[in-house]
Amino acid sequence: MAQPPAERSAPAGKLGAVILTMGNRPEELRALLDSVAKQDGDRVEVVVVGNGAPLPELPEGVRTVELPENLGIPGGRNVGIEAFGPSGAEVDALLFLDDDGLLPGGDTAELVREAFAADPRLGIISFRIADPETGETQRRHVPRLRAADPLRSSRVTTFLGGANAVRTKVIAEVGGLPDEFFYAHEETDLAWRALDAGWSIDYRADMVLHHPTTAPSRHAVYHRMVARNRVWLARRNLPALLVPVYLGVWLLLTLARRPSRPALRAWLGGFKEGWTTSCGARRPMRWRTVWRLTRLGRPPVI
Repeated sequence: MAQPPAERSAPAGKLGAVILTMGNRPEELRALLDSVAKQDGDRVEVVVVGNGAPLPELPEGVRTVELPENLGIPGGRNVGIEAFGPSGAEVDALLFLDDDGLLPGGDTAELVREAFAADPRLGIISFRIADPETGETQRRHVPRLRAADPLRSSRVTTFLGGANAVRTKVIAEVGGLPDEFFYAHEETDLAWRALDAGWSIDYRADMVLHHPTTAPSRHAVYHRMVARNRVWLARRNLPALLVPVYLGVWLLLTLARRPSRPALRAWLGGFKEGWTTSCGARRPMRWRTVWRLTRLGRPPVI
């Protein structure tokens, strides 16, 4: 029988950072690298992955990987993980950061180390994303249903893709991000697998990443990917009884939001695609994990 995480994990002292870039924000990338280099404590090792784009000249000591084609967000981040050895084994935890983000505080890395050291069951930390000019945090960037107070830290059931820290033991145990998702919901897929394996996830309001306020729908493929991957997420991870409930709720929520006709057409096309294409390996979570998610305030039907 596998040991619980509290017995098999160790403090995360050595940190690495994976930064994914499309090569179109070189100034922002250099600013982010500078903010990582200025972190207190031991040096954070950095890998920058050029996701189908050439990389600009970067500071000495930064590892780089240039991919010949865009593998998508999860595929590119997985390449960055493996740059630190199998499942990131060279480091104890990895920071995943957006290339147009910035760490405004110099203590973020130390806060991550302290959090993992204090709680051996803690597997993933979701940072608070704040607009650099207004300091505001968008509701969608608080990974829980009760998002009115973004300054409140709490246990959560998912995390933010470009502003987080993941203990590499989690990746070694449950695997990395799902490459085939390309964009959208890949974090929740990993989060559900981690929770099912007994790990915890924290949203920490004191660990801040500055990132300009944006709308996810600015991406042309947003509506199709969100719908397709929502179906894949359910088919891969939920007990069979909950799959139609979860997807039925999301269908009704989508219709209630009254999207534009083109957006709805793309969403419905993605929803159909999610049913007619392979979702990858199916590993339904245990019912006690369903109950755990429910106790944390987000039952896997919402």
